[in-house]
Amino acid sequence: MKAVEIAAKVRSGELSASSVVQSSLALIYATDPKVNAFTAVLAERALKRAGQIDKHTRRAELSLAGVPFAVKNLFDIAGLPTLAGSKIERDAAPASRDALLVRRMEAAGAILVGALNMDEYAYGFTTENTHYGPTRNPHDLTRISGGSSGGSGAAVAAGQVPITLGSDTNGSIRVPSSLCGVFGLKPTYGRLPRLGSYPFVASLDHLGPFARSVADLAFAYDAMQGPAPDDPACAQRPPEPTRELLGGRADGLRIAVLGGWFREMAMPEALAAVDAVAQALGTTRLVELHDVDRARAAAFLITNAESSTLHLADLKTRAQDFEPLSRDRFLAGALLPAAWIAQAQRVRHVFARQLARAFETVDVLLAPATPCVAPVIGTEWLEINGQRLPARASMGLLTQPISCIGLPVVTVPLWGCNPAAPHLPIGVQVIAAPWREDLALRVAAELEAQGLATAPVAALN
Repeated sequence: MKAVEIAAKVRSGELSASSVVQSSLALIYATDPKVNAFTAVLAERALKRAGQIDKHTRRAELSLAGVPFAVKNLFDIAGLPTLAGSKIERDAAPASRDALLVRRMEAAGAILVGALNMDEYAYGFTTENTHYGPTRNPHDLTRISGGSSGGSGAAVAAGQVPITLGSDTNGSIRVPSSLCGVFGLKPTYGRLPRLGSYPFVASLDHLGPFARSVADLAFAYDAMQGPAPDDPACAQRPPEPTRELLGGRADGLRIAVLGGWFREMAMPEALAAVDAVAQALGTTRLVELHDVDRARAAAFLITNAESSTLHLADLKTRAQDFEPLSRDRFLAGALLPAAWIAQAQRVRHVFARQLARAFETVDVLLAPATPCVAPVIGTEWLEINGQRLPARASMGLLTQPISCIGLPVVTVPLWGCNPAAPHLPIGVQVIAAPWREDLALRVAAELEAQGLATAPVAALN
């Protein structure tokens, strides 16, 4: 069941929260040996909380009553060390309280059931984690789930929980959403507070939800909104509920497809997905952006430099305990000249102004979320636009320029775009101007209503 259906039945008393949580835990235990999405299952905590929801005297007011959810293991969970996908953080003291977004979800009646696998310190696009093993794509267990929030995408795709939370710095919500065939929301930078989450790149980090329906995304997003004065990056804006807006069609919105880089660096299945969405929305308009490759390079440099500073002490004393795929990047980032980072920030601001001008004439932009469907685990190289490119980094080719400037994006999953692998999904980014998550969700809901964007539970073959 979708989250909104579960919540409605728990509120009415048709279902108990305890039975819902027991079903979720049973499915996790049955399927996770194949998928490897979870790094911790909180059965005792979840069942205790479910019992409290069942006795809640105002249960009818809880928008997410009884809905199980899980979080990427960079969110603080009281009593557990916040791993952030690493070996090093196993030695850290347990978190004293839950992350703010976890608390807000539970205040709405949702029930935390576990922590999810990820790339070490969120530095990756594949969740091929040396310490905890790779998270496998539920639609094809030989393939990657994407990253760095791979466990978050896979847990929803496998039906283990209806909602998960992840983070997105350069594409870490949008890439797993695309490859696992679920809906994902990367809100505007600063929209949702990051208090109680392990940082990666402070100037680029976003937190957001995954789900199997747009309504579930909106309900989770609405539950997590609100000012957070202790988070300097969180805009002190009042909540702007979105779930009431999903019934409206996308008619009247000015929608365009991003051309140039966003088509040149996409394989045929990614182009087919975007074209199908454009046709469904009745748009033929194309918007060309300049210097997208430079914006992506800027995101790379800023990511490399900022993230490395967080780990310098451990790099000096515990380098052998890092994931090999991230250690070398952290070391390289520590050596970057300051002048390069200053130039990267200038490029970033110029690109942001270019997008601001584009949004004067359009409301929503469309682009592929990944250049291709999920590669096989261990894939080292991809051929894209006549170039031989490193596979792991290239999964973020089409997401990095967008998160570099903090725009809100909903990823919608499509199927059958690759004739050679029709069982594999691929996502389309529905991109809006800052603070207009409502428009991106509205377009996503239209595509879902048409039956074009869907997120079925994987058969786990």
